[in-house]
Amino acid sequence: MKQIIIAAFFLIMMTACINPFSPAICLDENVGNIFGDQKTIDGFFKNFQYAYNFKDTITYRKLLDEKFVFYYRNYDAGFDASWTRTEDLFTTYRLFIAAKSLDLVWNDILYQNGDSLQVNIVRGFNLSITFSPSDIVRLYGKANFMLARKDTAEVWKLIKWVDESTY
Repeated sequence: MKQIIIAAFFLIMMTACINPFSPAICLDENVGNIFGDQKTIDGFFKNFQYAYNFKDTITYRKLLDEKFVFYYRNYDAGFDASWTRTEDLFTTYRLFIAAKSLDLVWNDILYQNGDSLQVNIVRGFNLSITFSPSDIVRLYGKANFMLARKDTAEVWKLIKWVDESTY
């Protein structure tokens, strides 16, 4: 009887050390990296999507050039407006903090023109912003991006974003 109790105690101790909420580290080399190679346009968009979906301000900051400007239509006031990189980082940070979750999906590229150092891309997107279970904002629109880099060994950076969405 004493041996059964000791065996049961060790069995309980062994299973108590397993945390079902902490998955094992994946050592499978076939699983792709969640980050894109920002030296490619696809990698830039993958990193942008990652930054939004995981509310990662560090990754988002690395996407923006120091000269970045965001342009948008202020429908309430009836004019176009803009803000700088600093304002955009602060605004995006506040969005990331306020939202419970974000789901950005890039759609087809509608327009692309440029060369290996500067490219203009217009791409459709869907963005769902969940503030609470009863407060979900869904945006569908077009982002007009100007990407640039100094040479082909550098990563693409966003220098201009024109929001062409209609709400």
